[in-house]
Amino acid sequence: MSELTQYVAAALFAIAVCHTFAAKLFEKLAHRYPAHHGVFHLLGEVEAVFGFWSIILFAWLIYAEGFSKAVEYADTRNYTEPLFVFAIMVIAASKPVMFAAKKLVESVANALPINMGVARYFVLMTFVPLLGSFITEPAAMTLGALMLLQYFQQRGSNVFKYGTIGVLFVNVSIGGTLTHFAAPPVLMVAATWNWDTVYMFTHFGWKAAIAVLINGAVLTMLFRQYLTEAGEQIIKERAMAESEQLAVPTPLIAVHLLMIAGIVLFAHHAPVFLGIFLLFMGIATAYPQYQDRLILREGLMVGFFLAGLVVLGGLQSWWLQPLLSQMSPTSVYYGATALTAVTDNAALTYLGSLVQGLSEEFKYSLVAGAVTGGGLTIIANAPNPAGASILRGRFEDNNINPGALFLGALLPTVITILCFQLLPMSL
Repeated sequence: MSELTQYVAAALFAIAVCHTFAAKLFEKLAHRYPAHHGVFHLLGEVEAVFGFWSIILFAWLIYAEGFSKAVEYADTRNYTEPLFVFAIMVIAASKPVMFAAKKLVESVANALPINMGVARYFVLMTFVPLLGSFITEPAAMTLGALMLLQYFQQRGSNVFKYGTIGVLFVNVSIGGTLTHFAAPPVLMVAATWNWDTVYMFTHFGWKAAIAVLINGAVLTMLFRQYLTEAGEQIIKERAMAESEQLAVPTPLIAVHLLMIAGIVLFAHHAPVFLGIFLLFMGIATAYPQYQDRLILREGLMVGFFLAGLVVLGGLQSWWLQPLLSQMSPTSVYYGATALTAVTDNAALTYLGSLVQGLSEEFKYSLVAGAVTGGGLTIIANAPNPAGASILRGRFEDNNINPGALFLGALLPTVITILCFQLLPMSL
């Protein structure tokens, strides 16, 4: 690509980042100018931002580079991750999977010697994010966000809501580092750097688990009074709702869990996991009495977001790679934490994997920084848009304020920094 096109791509990327922070403004304009509600509502959808600006970039490529080169660029991008997130998000949010997950969460919560409402919330904020190391981060984010909806339905303050979503985003971002196949920023480098699950757990996982537990415990303690009151009401409502619903057959739950396992196993092979997804759609259609509404729209919007990020991010290496290569391991950790807030952390680690001759300490710092900053903004980590699309309806104007989200994620991010920086590099 020409130098001018690289500058234009960087400018469009910067505009897209600014657009995500201004999404709430477009929602207000949609209410103020009902004649143009559709256009403003589209521009106010955070999940549509990067997809929208990637279309603008594609139009520029046609103009500046020619039709053939523009199409070649689009064809050579890797869209496996957006497709994977879409597939896993829809299946993970299906009724049989949610039924099994809720039973598991409640079993763990029942084992804790504290109030059931408080215990259930604590398990949601800790156990579910760590579960993401095995069912993948997108699935953990989807499950956690859906199960938190009941707490957000109560008259909780904005402080509670933004504190919860901030900790959820941070914990999911770091909670997927116990294994080498669950977190997108780890997936991007694991094969290149020969990192396996043993390496991930001994260098990242145990520290991430400590940070997740501290973050969840601090948040639970801060809001224990509200959680006690809200939890009692939630338990009553759940008991009434479950008495009116059909129990999901165990074989159907097993089939859904096997399909999730299959999609995770073939996460790098889109034709295979999309085939499994189509099988899921057939089964869901055949047994509608055991399904709620499938979150196809939400999944497609998140996929659109990530695909747009792939297209825009593909032309950012000219400034990101030199920036990373000039940093020391310590500075790259804090630099990656900051950069992750304005670019997807998987894209950041992928660019780092292209740099030759990196030390183990540098590699550790890059990935640790990328996952540390994964909760600061909606675009920082691939699963964040999935959680945002599920929970945004519980916020004012159906939008998550980027500044408030940043503040909500700040304390858990600091706790994560302390765990990754002060504890030994490996067991």
